[in-house]
Amino acid sequence: METKIAIQGIKGSFHHQVAQEYFGKDITLIECMTFDNLVDGLLKKDAFQGVMAIENSIAGSIIPNYALIDKNELHIIGEHYLQIHHNLMALPGQTISDILEVHSHPMALLQCKEFFRKYPHIKLVEDADTAETAKRISEKQLMGIAAIASKTAAELYQLSVLASEIQTINNNSTRFVIVKTQNSVLSKDEINKASLKFELDHKRGSLATVLNVMSDCRLNLTKIQSLPKIETPWKYAFFVDVTFDKYEDYEKAAKLLTIMADHFKILGEYRNARVL
Repeated sequence: METKIAIQGIKGSFHHQVAQEYFGKDITLIECMTFDNLVDGLLKKDAFQGVMAIENSIAGSIIPNYALIDKNELHIIGEHYLQIHHNLMALPGQTISDILEVHSHPMALLQCKEFFRKYPHIKLVEDADTAETAKRISEKQLMGIAAIASKTAAELYQLSVLASEIQTINNNSTRFVIVKTQNSVLSKDEINKASLKFELDHKRGSLATVLNVMSDCRLNLTKIQSLPKIETPWKYAFFVDVTFDKYEDYEKAAKLLTIMADHFKILGEYRNARVL
């Protein structure tokens, strides 16, 4: 079985952790510094599947990733939820008072905003990846600069943890989706969640009508995200996730939505990973 898995980031990143938990440790990582690079790797067949963060319980949806999945005809074939534990780390021998700058992914900085209110002398700098920042600090021996990353990253790159669990909200989890260029091969009785996309005109009641169809077909709406269509003013694309007990109910809803909504599209059918 092909084990080349594309992740955003490098070893020690949260995407790396998800890849290991979902696929096991016997995998070959394809490290990508951006989500665009990750998608390119899949399209060029450098990797068989990819791990992509899609939403966080604190910071909300990662909206550009919905558009990337849609635009590049990727299929969501699974999902994984990860509890996020942020730690402040730097080269050994320093304290927080020695730190002048903290570099990390914008999402990590946002999730730790309250912690840094206590340290106004520290400048927060957005960077591409949590683990990559930790690696750079280690390789270049950067004093006075710290990273926010996982404890695994601290161990990998031999950094000292200056403060543990610095996220604002302890119950901080991120949902990741597993994507590939081909559809899943799960049987219908294994599928109980789907990601859908459709478009609606800016008319009164148009969205309510669609939601009523989902409710009548016994679908549970777990996520809805709207994106304006830039090229078509007052037209909106909606990305939704639904769960269901019976595939037949979902199948019926999908047939109705194909008729009712414009450009109805199934982005993925997979197993619900949420622990209820």
